Amino acid sequence: MSPTHPPVDPPGDDTLDLRVDDLIALLTRGAPPQPPATGAPTTDPPTTGASTLPATATATATGTGTDTGTSTGTDTGTPAGVVFRGDRPHRELLDDDLLDSVASWSPAATPAGSFRLVPVQPERDLPLLTRWMNDPAVAAFWELAGPETVTAEHLRAQLEGDGRSVPCLGLLDGTPMSYFEIYRADLDPLARHYPARPHDTGVHLLIGGSTDRGRGVGTTLLRAVADLVLDHRPRCTRVVAEPDLRNTPSVSAFLGGGFRYAAEVDLPDKRAALMIRDRALRHVL
Repeated sequence: MSPTHPPVDPPGDDTLDLRVDDLIALLTRGAPPQPPATGAPTTDPPTTGASTLPATATATATGTGTDTGTSTGTDTGTPAGVVFRGDRPHRELLDDDLLDSVASWSPAATPAGSFRLVPVQPERDLPLLTRWMNDPAVAAFWELAGPETVTAEHLRAQLEGDGRSVPCLGLLDGTPMSYFEIYRADLDPLARHYPARPHDTGVHLLIGGSTDRGRGVGTTLLRAVADLVLDHRPRCTRVVAEPDLRNTPSVSAFLGGGFRYAAEVDLPDKRAALMIRDRALRHVL
């Protein structure tokens, strides 16, 4: 879902006549060069009308619902939040941490015990997660059954990404018993399929042990995780999820956890129930 690009600069725009060394000065100094008075280049930036551009920028459109990228420049004169859309810089307020430091989120007291999200460390957690992914009840919907390399690749895409999705173990009274993915729904391909709002935060969940299924633990944890998101992400107004419509226990758990059913959405790999937990209704539902 590409944003609308601004019109092309009108003919005669003086930036079209900049020399290569002037362009380098523009990118590295954060201000356009002084127009040459006698045909010779100048190195002093003007004192008025200066614009600030990052020294470098990388696009991160792959796998997202947008084609924005974050600045990676080191120019101290560049304000935070400059991004590129297409080939042009735009200012936009972005997080340094897209999910407000999930690793620092406090534990939550629940009827089932003390619950905490802990970001995954593959060297520690891969065997456990692989075992869970090979449980037939999990594999039917996650489709990650197979050797450790299958789960490792799924984790790698998140851990080596830009931080828009954080894979976590869910610990109940210190024991790993569930897996969560906390992700920026507004920066995810999901945003192409519903009217996303800035900072919408998504949740994926699986309960690892069969003994923890079918007795309301999933409902309890979904409410707890949604509350953690809303408590630690003040700019987020909604927590969203998109369980497979065929997964009736999952849809029921979201409803019990304070989410409302918003719509059915056709995603590339499933027909999903769009579930939303609104900040404004968190103490009502």
